[in-house]
Amino acid sequence: MTRNETLIEISNLSRHYGAGPTLVKALDQIDLLIHQGEFTAIVGPSGSGKSTLLNLIGGLDAPTTGSIQLKGIPMNKMSGRELSDFRRDHIGFIFQAYNLIPVLTAEENVEYIMFLQGVSKKDRHERTHAILKRVGLEGREHRRPDELSGGQQQRVAIARAMVSQPSLILADEPTANLDSHTGAELLDMMRDLNEREGMTFLFSTHDPMVMERARRLIRLHDGRIFKDERR
Repeated sequence: MTRNETLIEISNLSRHYGAGPTLVKALDQIDLLIHQGEFTAIVGPSGSGKSTLLNLIGGLDAPTTGSIQLKGIPMNKMSGRELSDFRRDHIGFIFQAYNLIPVLTAEENVEYIMFLQGVSKKDRHERTHAILKRVGLEGREHRRPDELSGGQQQRVAIARAMVSQPSLILADEPTANLDSHTGAELLDMMRDLNEREGMTFLFSTHDPMVMERARRLIRLHDGRIFKDERR
């Protein structure tokens, strides 16, 4: 895909929990387009629905109503196995808790997704070392997560999300557990990758540093979009 092509198309998307007097509308009738190459932040107060929206786009949750298409493919019509394979091949995830496998080294954590994709050992090794160098972890390839700082662990998570060159990278509060200097450094690195390689980033955040760097802010309130700003 080239920049500005429609990557995600969301139509009449709702996610409700409970029923009757306990019904909670986490998301309510969302319509949204995300284009290839965007660097976009979904923002809003706690409970506004931003993490719910990110989870739905990532196929980690199922909508109550509505549809999500990624690259023209309707995700909510896939079987569990189809959705799992689709996520593996098209979506990279960056979480605030890093979600690294503790018994694996940095190199092995980054390689793991490519192992599942059936990439050859030689290609896995070359791509992993290239991406770890790019995120500033050359020389730390063989350290396990507990031997790395929080910022270094998040660099591994970013490398893991990017190494298979997915269509979309979803980042849920990626700076939440980092000091401001490390967070700013990693955000600048991600924005640079977006500019140089056209990688599409979609953040869920309340961090002003992310908002300052985003080229588009989608503001949620009570499960609905109330403002969509482009810079």
